Formats: sequence, structure tokens, C-alpha cells
Amino acid sequence: MKFVSYIYDGNEGYGVFNEDNISVFPMNVLLGKLNRKVLENLLEFIRTYSDDIILELGNVLNGSVDNTISIDDIKITAPIPYPRRNVFCLGKNYADHAMEVKSLPGGKAAVPDYPIYFTKVTDPAIGHMDKVIIPKDYTEKIDYEVELAIIIGKDGKDISPDDAEDYIFGYTIGNDISARDIQTKHVQWFKGKSLDTFTPMGPYIVDKSEISFPIELDINCKINGEIRQNSNTKNLIFDIPTIISDLSKGLTLRAGDIILTGTPSGVGIGFTPHKYLKSGDVVECYVEKIGSLVNYVK
Repeated sequence: MKFVSYIYDGNEGYGVFNEDNISVFPMNVLLGKLNRKVLENLLEFIRTYSDDIILELGNVLNGSVDNTISIDDIKITAPIPYPRRNVFCLGKNYADHAMEVKSLPGGKAAVPDYPIYFTKVTDPAIGHMDKVIIPKDYTEKIDYEVELAIIIGKDGKDISPDDAEDYIFGYTIGNDISARDIQTKHVQWFKGKSLDTFTPMGPYIVDKSEISFPIELDINCKINGEIRQNSNTKNLIFDIPTIISDLSKGLTLRAGDIILTGTPSGVGIGFTPHKYLKSGDVVECYVEKIGSLVNYVK
């Protein structure tokens, strides 16, 4: 099941894609058939229903549902354009990437012994086919980072690794756009990763039932058709159960929270000479079983 947020006829909505990804079942129609309260957006849906309603939705979708909307008539947005708080991010969570970014703040080239966490402001996240805008009077070294994103499905604290999957709603694709010169200048990651339009996400959330544990998905990023990053999530240093368990120690994860799990090698700063993004570039981030997130650079 693929959950999508969109704009249709000037109004924001959300729903579920059909099997061919050519039309959307509006959630207000589906929830109406279940005599459930209709929530304003996908974030509120996750916070209210978590994954408890998935089976019921599946039963409805297996029947006859009218009032579908063609994908040609909607503008896909980020699944959760306005997360309830900053996005949680993992730094240096693929060994090959940890070795290629030794010039960045925090910076030894060694593989970390413990997860490295940071956050980024997302207000809003941008969606599939949206533009990443480079503030050229402020930064020149803009980089890309394809990442598997976890959407938390219910509140939890001190979660054991064995229970981690129970707290997941689904998965999407994130691109952790980063201003490397700002990272270096300020000797930290937060500011250089939090500029406007620097969090593309989407194109939809895939329900966790479609991606079984352990999570072993091909992941890559292309710039203008050239493959720059190419790996598999089985190469994560700290896997998803470890991330959720460790992050939740003493810190309550909330339904709708988003966790970016890290990026593999092949980012722009890792090349000699560097290969940073420039106006006119097309960035395609791909994760197996989810799809592709495409953005344009301006």
C-alpha cells in the first residue's frame, strides 16, 4: 500500500495509490466507507490510526471504490510536508561514505563506534518533481545524499531491537541536500542541511508490510542520468532495529517522526575534483520497492 499526499483542484489531500500507480483513492472516501473519522492530512492519519487500520483499508480496496483521481490531475507533495518536529538523521552510517567525507566537521575518516545523530529543519519538505533552490549569494557547494527514510507509526520509548518493526509505519525516500561550505564554515551539520528546499522527500510512503525485515534494498542516486551513489541498505553500519532502539533510549519517538538512515558513498564531496550540484541538474534518488524521487536544481 502506497500512501501519497497531493494537491488536487487547488486543495490538499491524501490517499492510496492503486496497484498501477496511475490513480489515487482519496482517503476521505476510504475512511467514509469504514465509518472512520477523516483526518486533515497524512501525518494526522498516522498519529491517529498507526498501522491498526491497514487491514481494513486493504479490504475496502479489494472491493469497488469510486471517485478515484488520475495521477495526471494531481500535484504530488512530500508525504509529510510539515513534520511535527525536526527530521532525525544518521551521519556516516555506511562505511564507504564515512571514509570519503573526512574533510567534513566532526571529521575523522574512521567508521563510528556509535550512531551519529543530527537533525535538520524541514519547513516544508519538498516533493517529487519540485525544485531545490540554491541560495547562490550564500553557498556554492551543494551536495546530494540519497537515503532510506523511516516513518514512525506509534509513540515509543526504550524500544528493544526485537520490537523495532512494530513502531514503524512505513518507508519513503529522502535526499539530505547539504551545503558543504556552510558545514565547514560553522563546524557542524545543522545549518548547512536546513536551508529552504533542502529536504526532498517522497514520492509516497510504502507500508511496512511490503518491505520485510531485514531491510536489504538497492539504493542509488543519479545526477543527469549518471549513477553517483550505488549501494544496498544491508551495508548500513547501524541497521534499522539498532537505530530505532538506540535513538529511543530515554527519548520518546512520536508517531509521524521521520528518520533518515544515512547515505552511501558517491556524494559530490567524495570526488576529486568535487562534483557539486549546479543549476539545471536533475537529481534522481532511487530505493528498491519504493521507487524514484526526482528533483530539479535551480
